[in-house]
Amino acid sequence: MMDNLPGHGLQLHSTLDADGTLRLELVDRPVIGPEPDEVVVRLEAVPINPSDLMPLLAAGDPAAARFDGTPERPAAAIPLPPEAMQACAGRVGLPLEVGLAGAGTVVAAGRDCERMLGRRVAALSLRHGTFGQYVTVSTAECTLLPQGISARAGADVFCNPMTALAIAETVRLEGHTALIHTAAASNLGRMLLRICREDGIPLVNVVRREEQARLLAAHSADHVCNSSAPDFPDRLRAAIAATGATIAFDAIGGGAMPGILLEAMEEAAAAQMGFYSPYGSLGLKQVFIYGHLDRSPTVLHNARYGMLWDVRHWALPQTMARVTPERAAAMRQRVLDGITTTFASHYTREISLAQVLDRETMLAYSRMATGEKFLINPTL
Repeated sequence: MMDNLPGHGLQLHSTLDADGTLRLELVDRPVIGPEPDEVVVRLEAVPINPSDLMPLLAAGDPAAARFDGTPERPAAAIPLPPEAMQACAGRVGLPLEVGLAGAGTVVAAGRDCERMLGRRVAALSLRHGTFGQYVTVSTAECTLLPQGISARAGADVFCNPMTALAIAETVRLEGHTALIHTAAASNLGRMLLRICREDGIPLVNVVRREEQARLLAAHSADHVCNSSAPDFPDRLRAAIAATGATIAFDAIGGGAMPGILLEAMEEAAAAQMGFYSPYGSLGLKQVFIYGHLDRSPTVLHNARYGMLWDVRHWALPQTMARVTPERAAAMRQRVLDGITTTFASHYTREISLAQVLDRETMLAYSRMATGEKFLINPTL
């Protein structure tokens, strides 16, 4: 039914001009009517995740932004450095709709899914952005939230929970029994801690600050290593030896961390061999990079890792493509069953669409600091 189809709504666009200026603005655009298997969702809760900052900011520095517009329709312009401009050349002139995830109420539905009208859903939209008032998605891109679950609680059921589950799934698919995870005090990291505890997977948690280490200790994490501490290499090797971890998931991305993880895994594995081999340990050590907190080049000293090692990029879709439809459905159901427990997300600030383009707010959420997760409420 489309009797309630709204005519238009606000949407955040990010456009890179040929002169290297990134323009961010709220635009009024017509709401796309649903096809037979599509619904229109009035968005009520939209998380800001690191994956959203890539299209939003294109590696631009919000501190260099110029802000103008009106309080209701703010705008920002960010000059991109030449290296960022080269990396983003393919998007010049294209107004990108920002936002992957969100939750809200179905206000219009195609003829094949009229049963969803008026129901609250969570969505993961790859075609249309969720940083707006409305989004049109297929039934395959959304799921009904359990009765009594708020849009706030269900806003991020796809991104962080499914990513954490898929990380644990990758451990099994690759034949490992224990893992290392960086940025472990994040929302996703704490979900992974609970998953590993439930599934009996030993986990080494790597954080960057002492207060993050204390936070995880309060959540009964067995192995926590602070990368800024002087004894980090020793503690990391000890934790790997205790768990037998041979796979790591790195949310940092650049710098030396992937190499540090490989070196520690190799040292722990070689020490347990009982004999010396010039080729290193006999088992495969893997590091999967899935984040971009550090945009500098990744540094690898490959002579230190033995002969059997692997570094590659990791993303949720590639893992989901490896599992059966039945397994994927079971993973999604597990998230819904644990939406207020294992997979609960915690937000420190709720902001309006206009506040996304406020100077101080942008500087805050672009830091991606642990414990500072923002939620957009487009109804404000």
